[in-house]
Amino acid sequence: MSGPPGGRLPARQERTAGLDVAQPGPADSAVTELRRGQAAAPALGAGRRPLGAPMAGQDPALSTSHPFYDVARHGILQVAGHDRLGRRVVTFSCCRMPPSHQLNHQRLLEYLKFTLDQYVESDYTIVYFHYGLNSQNKPSLSWLQSAYKEFDRKYRKNLKALYVVHPTSFIKALWSIFKPLISHKFGEKVTYFNYLSELHEHLPSDQLPVPPEVVRYDQQLRSLHKGQPPPPAKTPPPRPPLPTQQFGVSLQYLRDKNHGDLIPPVLRFTVTYLREKGLRTEGLFRRSASIQTVREVQRLYNQGKPVNFDDYGDVHVPAVVLKTFLRELPQPLLTFEAYEQILDITNVESSLRVTRCRQILQGLPRHNYAVLSYLMGFLHAVSQESLFNRMNSSSLACVFGLNLIWPSQGASSLNALVPLNLFTELLIEYYETVFPAHSAPGEPAGEQAQPLAAGCTGDRRPSGLATPVPPPCPLTAAGRPPAW
Repeated sequence: MSGPPGGRLPARQERTAGLDVAQPGPADSAVTELRRGQAAAPALGAGRRPLGAPMAGQDPALSTSHPFYDVARHGILQVAGHDRLGRRVVTFSCCRMPPSHQLNHQRLLEYLKFTLDQYVESDYTIVYFHYGLNSQNKPSLSWLQSAYKEFDRKYRKNLKALYVVHPTSFIKALWSIFKPLISHKFGEKVTYFNYLSELHEHLPSDQLPVPPEVVRYDQQLRSLHKGQPPPPAKTPPPRPPLPTQQFGVSLQYLRDKNHGDLIPPVLRFTVTYLREKGLRTEGLFRRSASIQTVREVQRLYNQGKPVNFDDYGDVHVPAVVLKTFLRELPQPLLTFEAYEQILDITNVESSLRVTRCRQILQGLPRHNYAVLSYLMGFLHAVSQESLFNRMNSSSLACVFGLNLIWPSQGASSLNALVPLNLFTELLIEYYETVFPAHSAPGEPAGEQAQPLAAGCTGDRRPSGLATPVPPPCPLTAAGRPPAW
């Protein structure tokens, strides 16, 4: 058996190179080594795991033709779903790293870059599961330093969050060593989570592939604290909302506190601003904004203070604020009751789906329907500018689907994403058909609501939303407000 250029492998490694070691070279590719090991497997004893069987955490569909099969087969890196802001999530699990003599760390670095290259043009999040890193599989400090240098601005710019789960004293010591090399801006993206429950507050648990070893370790940590959850210091007892509260309160509360205005102020003002200054912004609603800035805007709105988005110099701030408002409603805009009906949209014949969408919306409360129509009218206008903003109805649906509807218990499964996004896409793409003349559900054809004079549901003039004029509710053809 020939070794890599410059000499032969040590005897023990030479015998197992075909099974566990990935040492790419001009003469022997990883696939060749794997096949060679497969031929030698019978001589290594029946106790070995068959090569054909997938490893723990390995994608069953992973092919030996993958350019980084030698590394990918370990399942160290996983591409999960999206976080609550629609950003792609990539996980790194230390517990799946084999001993250092069985893994080429340079290949691991190349594989990591190869994977991230597919997502770095958009915002993304990395979850690092630290459990399982030990003296046998731990890379050298020089490798870590070179890895950080390899990930230049191309990779760091759109990395919006780095979540470190189960940090140890080693991680904290490592951080102190590399702190002089790490920019302050990058350091602000790092968040430590001692328990998986803390991570799940930021990421949908149903989309996150957490290794079983990490789950067991998390349970052991909790058992040390007598099985009790972390102190509820982060969740203070519920308090009555402020009279000016905008986030986390119902549509009815907002209507009552805003003189009967059906369109919540936050929704109206963010849409106003984005219509005037954001329709042609590339990646609108796809890009994220500073979490601190978004929280500041939320605080100002909740306190009834004015917000001037020009002060922040970032059109993505009002876009994220709008999504945050929808996500923090106590009940989804499309209501819990419509969830199962919406999931069934993929079973409807294609030519009948728009009609089915209208039927489902007829079951919405009138207030929800009015707000949804207002929002979809705006998103339709955004999609009309997709040549500039790169956000067509399908792209917008991927962002807004889970912000408009979710189940009453738990989180939406991965299988639910397709029908939820499809339903949302139909509402945006066929807005003028789904919301005929912007009528409220159940209204006779002769009493369909007309476009709002002050930039409500049907007003598409960019400047029409600047100054809301009472009454805010739509007028009927006879000039009377509908009896809502």
